[in-house]
Amino acid sequence: MAFDFKREYKEFYLPKNKPGIITVPSMNYIAVRGAGDPNQEDSDYKKSIGLLYGIAFTIKMSKKGDHRIEGYFDYVVPPLEGFWWQEERPSENSKTQTDPAERSMVAGIDYSHKEDFHWISVIRVPDFVTKEDFNWAVSEATKKKKMDFSNVEFLTVDEGLCVQCMHIGSYDDEPATVKMMHEFMEAQGYVLDITDKRLHHEIYLSDARKVAPEKLKTVIRHPIKRKGS
Repeated sequence: MAFDFKREYKEFYLPKNKPGIITVPSMNYIAVRGAGDPNQEDSDYKKSIGLLYGIAFTIKMSKKGDHRIEGYFDYVVPPLEGFWWQEERPSENSKTQTDPAERSMVAGIDYSHKEDFHWISVIRVPDFVTKEDFNWAVSEATKKKKMDFSNVEFLTVDEGLCVQCMHIGSYDDEPATVKMMHEFMEAQGYVLDITDKRLHHEIYLSDARKVAPEKLKTVIRHPIKRKGS
């Protein structure tokens, strides 16, 4: 049976729909960076997904070709993920905001201004995949698919200490889950630690093309640190 990251690492991919604290280890990804509203037709975000899966499946199916990856084992391609942020917008209320969800909009994302999104769209790769294997996959996919994969990169992310929660419902309804996460972390003695290196993180467990918005399952993860540290 193929190795399934979601099944083997449930603590990272299948948390409960109530907040929890977790330490996330360093992981390797294939990644594409971009900006703009992901919902627009023919958006760069939607194009990035095609690029990511093109490389992900080239690596997975390398077992059928001449390129041998040391330590390779058969696996299920992990789910699509995304790191999101925005440049801070001036706001009349920015000096008086106290609500955790409102603060997350300043530090992380504001769902009412999707045109301001910056994102890194990613798919995890197994630890046996090296930068050299990635470079081979880019070359192989470019040759076979006749596409430009030059925007795809090999990215290592070490998230560390985070609060996370399973969000069930529309992406636009995420602020309520974020608020619950922030209230929980503060009660446990933590504060939000979103920076230019530690970002709002989402893991998409549902195919939005096939699943009703109210049934979408998305892991939301925010970096945190101990209060006073």
